[in-house]
Amino acid sequence: MGTGATRAGTRIGATVRAGLRGVRWAALALALSACAAEQTGAVLTPAVVRVPADAPRTTGRGASSDSDHAKLVASFGGEYRAPAAQHLLTEVTDRLVRASDRPDQSYAVTLLDSSVINAFALPNGRLYVTRGLLALASDTSEIAAVLAHEIAHVTLSHANARTELELRSQLVSRVVADVLNDPTTGAQLQSQSKFALARFSREQELEADGVGVRTLAKAGYDPYGAARFLNSLNRTLALKTGTGAPGEPDMLATHPGTGERITLVTRAARRTGAPGVGVDERARYLTAIDGLTYGDNPGDGVVRGRRFIHPSLGIAFEVPEGFTIDNTRSAVLGTTGEGSRRLLFDQVEAEPGRSLEAVLRATWNDAIEPTSVETREIGGHAAATALSRGKDWTFRLAALRVGDATYRMIMAAKGATDPEPAFRRWVASLATVTPAETAALRPLRLQVVTAASADPDELARRMAVPDRALERFLVLNGLERGATLKVGEAYKIVTE
Repeated sequence: MGTGATRAGTRIGATVRAGLRGVRWAALALALSACAAEQTGAVLTPAVVRVPADAPRTTGRGASSDSDHAKLVASFGGEYRAPAAQHLLTEVTDRLVRASDRPDQSYAVTLLDSSVINAFALPNGRLYVTRGLLALASDTSEIAAVLAHEIAHVTLSHANARTELELRSQLVSRVVADVLNDPTTGAQLQSQSKFALARFSREQELEADGVGVRTLAKAGYDPYGAARFLNSLNRTLALKTGTGAPGEPDMLATHPGTGERITLVTRAARRTGAPGVGVDERARYLTAIDGLTYGDNPGDGVVRGRRFIHPSLGIAFEVPEGFTIDNTRSAVLGTTGEGSRRLLFDQVEAEPGRSLEAVLRATWNDAIEPTSVETREIGGHAAATALSRGKDWTFRLAALRVGDATYRMIMAAKGATDPEPAFRRWVASLATVTPAETAALRPLRLQVVTAASADPDELARRMAVPDRALERFLVLNGLERGATLKVGEAYKIVTE
């Protein structure tokens, strides 16, 4: 969670159903071929906006500027300095470009200091990979598959095509609304265009997957690396939801479901040859990422078991038993294993002198029960708490003032059950971080170790993770349940 998070109007009900969306810049998003790996979606057939062939054409954005690059890098935590990993990424990219449909295109790869699993490209050939994605990949062919997919977006001019569709759709809806004085139809067209653009983006993702696998094979890498990586991604998403499933599909998702992508890239790989073709260069890859920072940077807040600590904000809290929490850029989210209880912690803007009760009402869309509002002091901090009942969930809300900052703490329980007991324990745990606790915080790191036994439990017990150590170890190393280790072979673990 960043130190300047402003989430006024965020509603945990929407988070419960679809997950918290991150910050986006509308202009840059048009030019960005982003493969936001940590999202899912189903392929739908919504109403399609038919842009008339004779509609005025628009001009897409020109070449992405240095300012675009700087904004992207800053929004993902800056550049991550890892010379061995950077050298590998550059070398793999050069090899893929020579095998691509446009070997004359120049590319530059930036490694981002973010734990989010993500990779994306700008139309000018700038490629971006997060350290979170590097940590998940298990060999060179898997990271090459990701880069080949992004290179395909550039060679196929996907960003420009998406920009053109978006701008033309907006133009038509504005003409209908303003020139033809039909705002209702204009609004309908604009709404439908969102579905059309989402479907168009999903089709682009599938096209980039197919072209990427062909490039991967032509460059001499194992073409099945794409399916292996997507399978690990799918399992990681399931771990995040805590329910064993990647999550509910989003009607406006710009990416196909990961399962559909796995099927497609597996078929594409089979067309290039049977398993065993190409190289994976696993040993080389593990050497390059040994010591890589894993998870959150302490300055952006860290999760240690059930405790969240944010030294920059100077706060910490502990969630009730049964919750698993995840620190995102915009908020701290939590869920129980069965998904029946959720929580959210974020920072909101509050005008000086505004009451905390007014803050709660201004940042919550549903009705708050009037008699439930309570203003008091919690742990030495001014606070206001309230109850809100939705159709399917019951919410407990709190706004607290710590120094000059205002925070929200929201807990949701499915059905009519009031989560007040657990909510009060959670809110009461909010405290300032001690200097000793701050000094003791160290980032987690990947460590490559050699298996002395075939039993994966032996290495899983060394994992510095809050829960499900064995499952996380298997996913991190691309191993299925019930797998045995190869004695003397290298594997990744997470250590402090």
